[in-house]
Amino acid sequence: MVRFNIGDSFETSVVAVTDTTVFVDLSAKSEGVIDIAEFKDENGNVSVKEGDKIKVFFTGEVRGEMRFTTKIGGSAADDTMIENAFKGGIPVEGHVEAEIKGGFEVKVGGKRAFCPYSQMGFKDKKEPAFYVGKTLSFIITEYKNDGRDILVSNRKIGESEYANKLGKLATQITEGAVVTAVVESIEKFGAFVNIQGFRALLPISELSFDRVTDAGDVVEVGQEVNVKVIKTDWKNERVSVSLKAMLRDPWEEAAEKFPAGTKVDGKISKIMDFGLFVNLDKGIDGLVHISELEGLNANTNLRKVYKPGQEMSVVVEKVDAAAKRISLVPASSKEQDETAAKYMGSQDDDDGETYNPFAALLKK
Repeated sequence: MVRFNIGDSFETSVVAVTDTTVFVDLSAKSEGVIDIAEFKDENGNVSVKEGDKIKVFFTGEVRGEMRFTTKIGGSAADDTMIENAFKGGIPVEGHVEAEIKGGFEVKVGGKRAFCPYSQMGFKDKKEPAFYVGKTLSFIITEYKNDGRDILVSNRKIGESEYANKLGKLATQITEGAVVTAVVESIEKFGAFVNIQGFRALLPISELSFDRVTDAGDVVEVGQEVNVKVIKTDWKNERVSVSLKAMLRDPWEEAAEKFPAGTKVDGKISKIMDFGLFVNLDKGIDGLVHISELEGLNANTNLRKVYKPGQEMSVVVEKVDAAAKRISLVPASSKEQDETAAKYMGSQDDDDGETYNPFAALLKK
Protein backbone atom coordinates (compact mmCIF):
# COMPACT_ATOMS: atom_id res chain seq x y z
CA MET A 1 0.00 0.00 0.00
CA VAL A 2 1.19 3.51 -0.85
CA ARG A 3 2.18 5.53 2.20
CA PHE A 4 1.28 9.19 2.53
CA ASN A 5 2.45 11.94 4.81
CA ILE A 6 -0.10 14.35 6.19
CA GLY A 7 -0.40 17.28 3.79
CA ASP A 8 0.70 15.30 0.71
CA SER A 9 -1.25 16.38 -2.37
CA PHE A 10 -1.88 14.89 -5.82
CA GLU A 11 -4.49 14.77 -8.59
CA THR A 12 -6.73 11.74 -8.74
CA SER A 13 -10.06 10.52 -10.12
CA VAL A 14 -13.42 10.17 -8.42
CA VAL A 15 -14.41 6.49 -8.53
CA ALA A 16 -17.73 6.67 -6.70
CA VAL A 17 -20.11 9.14 -5.04
CA THR A 18 -22.55 8.15 -2.27
CA ASP A 19 -24.87 10.13 0.00
CA THR A 20 -22.09 10.64 2.56
CA THR A 21 -18.77 10.00 0.83
CA VAL A 22 -16.70 10.65 -2.29
CA PHE A 23 -14.26 7.82 -3.07
CA VAL A 24 -11.04 8.59 -4.94
CA ASP A 25 -8.54 6.34 -6.74
CA LEU A 26 -5.22 5.74 -4.95
CA SER A 27 -3.75 3.59 -7.76
CA ALA A 28 -2.98 0.83 -5.29
CA LYS A 29 -6.08 -1.38 -5.35
CA SER A 30 -7.49 0.83 -2.62
CA GLU A 31 -9.56 3.96 -2.35
CA GLY A 32 -9.40 7.16 -0.36
CA VAL A 33 -12.45 8.84 1.16
CA ILE A 34 -13.60 12.46 1.33
CA ASP A 35 -16.64 13.83 3.17
CA ILE A 36 -19.40 14.62 0.66
CA ALA A 37 -20.02 17.93 2.47
CA GLU A 38 -16.93 19.39 0.79
CA PHE A 39 -18.64 19.16 -2.59
CA LYS A 40 -22.10 20.47 -1.71
CA ASP A 41 -23.20 24.03 -2.38
CA GLU A 42 -25.64 25.99 -0.25
CA ASN A 43 -28.55 24.29 -2.03
CA GLY A 44 -27.21 20.80 -1.39
CA ASN A 45 -26.12 20.18 -4.98
CA VAL A 46 -23.05 17.95 -5.39
CA SER A 47 -20.38 19.40 -7.72
CA VAL A 48 -18.49 16.19 -8.61
CA LYS A 49 -19.32 12.94 -10.35
CA GLU A 50 -17.62 9.67 -11.14
CA GLY A 51 -14.65 10.19 -13.46
CA ASP A 52 -13.95 13.79 -12.47
CA LYS A 53 -10.33 14.77 -11.81
CA ILE A 54 -9.73 16.55 -8.48
CA LYS A 55 -6.76 17.67 -6.38
CA VAL A 56 -6.71 16.15 -2.88
CA PHE A 57 -4.64 16.41 0.30
CA PHE A 58 -3.98 13.57 2.74
CA THR A 59 -5.24 14.28 6.28
CA GLY A 60 -4.59 10.94 7.97
CA GLU A 61 -5.81 7.38 8.54
CA VAL A 62 -8.94 6.81 10.62
CA ARG A 63 -10.07 3.27 11.48
CA GLY A 64 -8.25 1.89 8.46
CA GLU A 65 -9.62 4.50 6.03
CA MET A 66 -7.27 6.75 4.09
CA ARG A 67 -8.87 10.17 4.52
CA PHE A 68 -8.39 13.10 2.14
CA THR A 69 -9.67 16.61 1.68
CA THR A 70 -9.73 19.26 -1.02
CA LYS A 71 -8.76 21.85 1.57
CA ILE A 72 -7.17 21.82 5.03
CA GLY A 73 -9.05 23.24 7.97
CA GLY A 74 -11.28 22.66 10.96
CA SER A 75 -10.14 21.35 14.30
CA ALA A 76 -8.13 18.59 12.58
CA ALA A 77 -5.72 21.15 11.10
CA ASP A 78 -2.63 21.24 13.34
CA ASP A 79 0.32 23.64 13.10
CA THR A 80 2.29 21.34 10.80
CA MET A 81 -0.61 20.96 8.36
CA ILE A 82 -1.17 24.72 8.29
CA GLU A 83 2.52 25.39 7.62
CA ASN A 84 2.52 22.72 4.89
CA ALA A 85 -0.55 24.38 3.41
CA PHE A 86 1.38 27.66 3.17
CA LYS A 87 4.43 26.01 1.60
CA GLY A 88 2.40 24.01 -0.90
CA GLY A 89 -0.26 26.61 -1.72
CA ILE A 90 -2.91 24.28 -0.31
CA PRO A 91 -6.35 25.85 0.37
CA VAL A 92 -7.32 26.06 4.04
CA GLU A 93 -10.73 26.33 5.63
CA GLY A 94 -11.17 29.24 7.97
CA HIS A 95 -13.95 30.65 10.13
CA VAL A 96 -14.44 34.42 9.88
CA GLU A 97 -14.57 35.40 13.56
CA ALA A 98 -15.02 39.17 13.35
CA GLU A 99 -14.46 42.36 11.39
CA ILE A 100 -11.42 44.23 12.69
CA LYS A 101 -9.44 47.27 11.58
CA GLY A 102 -8.50 46.85 7.91
CA GLY A 103 -10.16 43.48 7.41
CA PHE A 104 -11.22 40.30 9.19
CA GLU A 105 -9.98 37.98 11.92
CA VAL A 106 -10.05 34.40 10.64
CA LYS A 107 -9.55 31.22 12.65
CA VAL A 108 -7.67 28.46 10.81
CA GLY A 109 -7.39 25.31 12.91
CA GLY A 110 -6.06 26.53 16.25
CA LYS A 111 -4.46 29.67 14.82
CA ARG A 112 -5.71 33.16 14.10
CA ALA A 113 -5.10 34.82 10.77
CA PHE A 114 -5.84 38.16 9.15
CA CYS A 115 -7.64 38.70 5.84
CA PRO A 116 -7.57 42.29 4.44
CA TYR A 117 -10.77 43.76 3.01
CA SER A 118 -9.21 43.68 -0.46
CA GLN A 119 -8.66 39.91 -0.20
CA MET A 120 -12.18 38.96 0.85
CA GLY A 121 -14.57 37.98 -1.93
CA PHE A 122 -14.14 37.97 -5.70
CA LYS A 123 -16.19 39.70 -8.42
CA ASP A 124 -19.50 39.61 -6.51
CA LYS A 125 -18.20 41.33 -3.37
CA LYS A 126 -20.51 41.81 -0.36
CA GLU A 127 -20.67 44.16 2.60
CA PRO A 128 -18.24 43.17 5.42
CA ALA A 129 -21.05 41.99 7.71
CA PHE A 130 -21.98 39.35 5.14
CA TYR A 131 -18.74 37.40 5.70
CA VAL A 132 -18.66 37.44 9.51
CA GLY A 133 -19.63 34.06 10.98
CA LYS A 134 -19.09 32.15 7.75
CA THR A 135 -16.62 29.32 7.09
CA LEU A 136 -14.77 29.98 3.85
CA SER A 137 -11.76 28.78 1.88
CA PHE A 138 -8.49 30.74 1.93
CA ILE A 139 -4.96 30.63 0.60
CA ILE A 140 -2.21 31.45 3.13
CA THR A 141 -0.14 34.23 1.55
CA GLU A 142 2.19 34.86 4.54
CA TYR A 143 3.27 32.60 7.41
CA LYS A 144 5.70 34.21 9.88
CA ASN A 145 6.96 33.88 13.47
CA ASP A 146 6.03 30.17 13.74
CA GLY A 147 2.47 30.90 12.75
CA ARG A 148 1.85 33.86 15.01
CA ASP A 149 1.53 36.13 11.96
CA ILE A 150 -0.62 34.61 9.23
CA LEU A 151 -2.09 36.47 6.27
CA VAL A 152 -4.81 34.79 4.21
CA SER A 153 -6.72 35.53 0.99
CA ASN A 154 -10.21 34.40 0.04
CA ARG A 155 -9.95 36.35 -3.22
CA LYS A 156 -7.22 34.03 -4.55
CA ILE A 157 -9.56 31.08 -4.09
CA GLY A 158 -12.19 32.83 -6.19
CA GLU A 159 -9.62 33.75 -8.83
CA SER A 160 -8.37 30.16 -9.02
CA GLU A 161 -11.87 28.69 -9.25
CA TYR A 162 -12.84 31.24 -11.90
CA ALA A 163 -9.70 30.50 -13.94
CA ASN A 164 -10.44 26.76 -13.80
CA LYS A 165 -14.03 27.38 -14.86
CA LEU A 166 -12.91 29.54 -17.78
CA GLY A 167 -10.42 26.87 -18.79
CA LYS A 168 -13.19 24.28 -18.99
CA LEU A 169 -15.52 26.64 -20.83
CA ALA A 170 -12.80 27.46 -23.35
CA THR A 171 -12.74 23.79 -24.41
CA GLN A 172 -16.53 23.79 -24.93
CA ILE A 173 -17.28 27.30 -26.20
CA THR A 174 -15.08 27.27 -29.27
CA GLU A 175 -15.40 29.20 -32.53
CA GLY A 176 -17.92 27.42 -34.74
CA ALA A 177 -19.63 25.60 -31.88
CA VAL A 178 -23.42 25.75 -31.54
CA VAL A 179 -24.49 26.35 -27.93
CA THR A 180 -27.65 27.05 -25.97
CA ALA A 181 -27.85 30.50 -24.38
CA VAL A 182 -30.35 32.51 -22.34
CA VAL A 183 -30.89 36.20 -23.10
CA GLU A 184 -29.84 38.25 -20.03
CA SER A 185 -30.29 41.83 -21.20
CA ILE A 186 -31.19 43.95 -24.22
CA GLU A 187 -28.77 46.74 -25.19
CA LYS A 188 -28.60 49.37 -27.96
CA PHE A 189 -25.79 47.39 -29.60
CA GLY A 190 -27.40 43.95 -29.29
CA ALA A 191 -27.97 41.62 -26.35
CA PHE A 192 -25.98 39.82 -23.67
CA VAL A 193 -26.59 36.09 -23.33
CA ASN A 194 -25.63 33.60 -20.64
CA ILE A 195 -23.80 30.43 -21.71
CA GLN A 196 -23.17 28.07 -18.80
CA GLY A 197 -22.70 31.04 -16.47
CA PHE A 198 -20.52 33.03 -18.89
CA ARG A 199 -21.75 36.31 -20.37
CA ALA A 200 -21.37 36.56 -24.15
CA LEU A 201 -22.31 39.27 -26.64
CA LEU A 202 -24.91 38.82 -29.35
CA PRO A 203 -24.26 41.88 -31.61
CA ILE A 204 -27.26 43.57 -33.20
CA SER A 205 -25.78 42.80 -36.63
CA GLU A 206 -25.89 39.07 -35.81
CA LEU A 207 -29.56 38.91 -34.83
CA SER A 208 -31.06 38.59 -38.30
CA PHE A 209 -30.40 38.98 -42.02
CA ASP A 210 -32.88 41.86 -41.89
CA ARG A 211 -31.77 45.29 -40.69
CA VAL A 212 -32.47 45.42 -36.95
CA THR A 213 -32.61 48.70 -35.05
CA ASP A 214 -33.90 47.30 -31.74
CA ALA A 215 -32.69 43.92 -30.45
CA GLY A 216 -35.91 43.69 -28.45
CA ASP A 217 -37.80 43.21 -31.72
CA VAL A 218 -36.02 39.87 -32.23
CA VAL A 219 -35.28 38.45 -28.75
CA GLU A 220 -36.50 39.03 -25.19
CA VAL A 221 -34.97 38.68 -21.73
CA GLY A 222 -35.23 35.09 -20.45
CA GLN A 223 -35.58 33.60 -23.93
CA GLU A 224 -33.54 30.47 -24.66
CA VAL A 225 -31.84 30.51 -28.05
CA ASN A 226 -29.40 28.36 -29.98
CA VAL A 227 -26.48 30.45 -31.21
CA LYS A 228 -23.22 29.90 -33.05
CA VAL A 229 -19.93 31.04 -31.52
CA ILE A 230 -18.26 33.37 -34.04
CA LYS A 231 -15.38 34.83 -32.01
CA THR A 232 -13.55 34.01 -28.76
CA ASP A 233 -10.97 36.00 -26.84
CA TRP A 234 -10.50 34.13 -23.58
CA LYS A 235 -7.52 36.25 -22.58
CA ASN A 236 -9.84 39.25 -22.33
CA GLU A 237 -12.88 37.10 -21.45
CA ARG A 238 -14.87 38.07 -24.53
CA VAL A 239 -17.07 35.83 -26.63
CA SER A 240 -19.34 36.86 -29.52
CA VAL A 241 -22.18 34.70 -30.81
CA SER A 242 -24.60 34.82 -33.73
CA LEU A 243 -28.28 34.02 -34.08
CA LYS A 244 -28.15 34.92 -37.76
CA ALA A 245 -25.66 32.10 -38.39
CA MET A 246 -28.37 29.61 -37.39
CA LEU A 247 -30.67 30.86 -40.15
CA ARG A 248 -30.57 30.07 -43.84
CA ASP A 249 -28.80 32.82 -45.77
CA PRO A 250 -31.37 34.35 -48.16
CA TRP A 251 -28.55 35.13 -50.57
CA GLU A 252 -28.21 31.40 -51.29
CA GLU A 253 -31.25 31.59 -53.54
CA ALA A 254 -31.05 35.27 -54.54
CA ALA A 255 -29.87 34.60 -58.10
CA GLU A 256 -32.75 32.20 -58.69
CA LYS A 257 -35.33 34.44 -57.05
CA PHE A 258 -34.17 37.71 -58.65
CA PRO A 259 -32.70 36.98 -62.11
CA ALA A 260 -31.63 39.90 -64.30
CA GLY A 261 -34.67 41.70 -65.67
CA THR A 262 -36.90 41.02 -62.66
CA LYS A 263 -39.05 44.00 -61.68
CA VAL A 264 -39.63 44.53 -57.95
CA ASP A 265 -41.50 47.10 -55.86
CA GLY A 266 -39.21 47.58 -52.86
CA LYS A 267 -38.50 50.12 -50.14
CA ILE A 268 -35.42 52.28 -49.64
CA SER A 269 -33.53 50.79 -46.69
CA LYS A 270 -30.41 52.97 -46.65
CA ILE A 271 -29.26 56.18 -48.30
CA MET A 272 -25.58 56.67 -49.13
CA ASP A 273 -23.73 59.42 -51.00
CA PHE A 274 -23.20 57.07 -53.95
CA GLY A 275 -26.75 55.69 -54.22
CA LEU A 276 -29.77 54.04 -52.66
CA PHE A 277 -30.07 50.59 -51.11
CA VAL A 278 -33.48 49.09 -51.80
CA ASN A 279 -34.85 46.14 -49.86
CA LEU A 280 -36.13 43.46 -52.25
CA ASP A 281 -36.89 40.69 -49.75
CA LYS A 282 -36.03 39.64 -46.20
CA GLY A 283 -32.28 40.14 -45.81
CA ILE A 284 -31.69 41.13 -49.44
CA ASP A 285 -30.88 44.70 -50.48
CA GLY A 286 -29.81 45.91 -53.90
CA LEU A 287 -28.07 49.15 -54.94
CA VAL A 288 -29.36 51.82 -57.28
CA HIS A 289 -26.25 53.85 -58.13
CA ILE A 290 -26.68 57.62 -58.19
CA SER A 291 -25.74 57.60 -61.89
CA GLU A 292 -28.93 55.63 -62.59
CA LEU A 293 -31.21 58.21 -60.95
CA GLU A 294 -32.75 60.49 -63.56
CA GLY A 295 -32.12 64.21 -63.21
CA LEU A 296 -29.48 63.81 -60.49
CA ASN A 297 -25.71 64.03 -60.50
CA ALA A 298 -22.82 62.94 -58.29
CA ASN A 299 -23.08 66.13 -56.22
CA THR A 300 -26.77 65.69 -55.36
CA ASN A 301 -27.58 65.20 -51.68
CA LEU A 302 -29.76 62.09 -51.96
CA ARG A 303 -30.96 62.48 -48.35
CA LYS A 304 -32.83 65.61 -49.40
CA VAL A 305 -34.54 63.82 -52.27
CA TYR A 306 -35.31 60.40 -50.80
CA LYS A 307 -36.20 59.01 -47.38
CA PRO A 308 -35.74 55.55 -45.77
CA GLY A 309 -38.93 53.52 -46.10
CA GLN A 310 -39.95 55.26 -49.33
CA GLU A 311 -41.33 52.85 -51.94
CA MET A 312 -39.37 52.47 -55.14
CA SER A 313 -39.82 50.29 -58.20
CA VAL A 314 -36.63 48.80 -59.60
CA VAL A 315 -35.37 46.34 -62.18
CA VAL A 316 -32.60 43.84 -61.39
CA GLU A 317 -29.64 44.53 -63.64
CA LYS A 318 -27.01 42.15 -62.22
CA VAL A 319 -26.75 39.62 -59.37
CA ASP A 320 -23.54 38.54 -57.62
CA ALA A 321 -24.81 36.22 -54.90
CA ALA A 322 -21.31 35.23 -53.76
CA ALA A 323 -20.41 38.85 -53.04
CA LYS A 324 -23.99 39.56 -51.84
CA ARG A 325 -24.49 42.35 -54.36
CA ILE A 326 -27.39 43.20 -56.63
CA SER A 327 -27.27 46.11 -59.08
CA LEU A 328 -30.60 47.83 -59.71
CA VAL A 329 -32.00 50.50 -62.01
CA PRO A 330 -35.20 52.53 -61.44
CA ALA A 331 -38.37 51.30 -63.13
CA SER A 332 -42.04 52.12 -63.38
CA SER A 333 -44.21 50.51 -60.73
CA LYS A 334 -46.16 47.30 -61.28
CA GLU A 335 -49.36 49.34 -60.96
CA GLN A 336 -48.21 51.63 -63.78
CA ASP A 337 -47.32 48.58 -65.89
CA GLU A 338 -50.73 47.01 -65.31
CA THR A 339 -52.50 50.25 -66.24
CA ALA A 340 -50.43 50.54 -69.40
CA ALA A 341 -51.18 46.92 -70.27
CA LYS A 342 -54.92 47.61 -70.08
CA TYR A 343 -54.55 50.43 -72.59
CA MET A 344 -52.42 48.22 -74.81
CA GLY A 345 -55.10 45.55 -74.61
CA SER A 346 -57.70 48.09 -75.75
CA GLN A 347 -55.53 48.83 -78.78
CA ASP A 348 -55.52 45.16 -79.73
CA ASP A 349 -59.32 45.12 -79.58
CA ASP A 350 -59.45 47.84 -82.27
CA ASP A 351 -58.03 45.44 -84.88
CA GLY A 352 -54.78 47.34 -85.26
CA GLU A 353 -56.36 50.76 -85.71
CA THR A 354 -54.92 53.74 -83.87
CA TYR A 355 -56.23 53.78 -80.33
CA ASN A 356 -59.06 56.32 -79.86
CA PRO A 357 -60.13 56.89 -76.24
CA PHE A 358 -63.49 58.35 -77.40
CA ALA A 359 -64.18 55.22 -79.44
CA ALA A 360 -63.30 53.10 -76.41
CA LEU A 361 -65.88 55.03 -74.36
CA LEU A 362 -68.60 54.52 -77.04
CA LYS A 363 -68.03 50.77 -76.85
CA LYS A 364 -69.05 50.75 -73.17
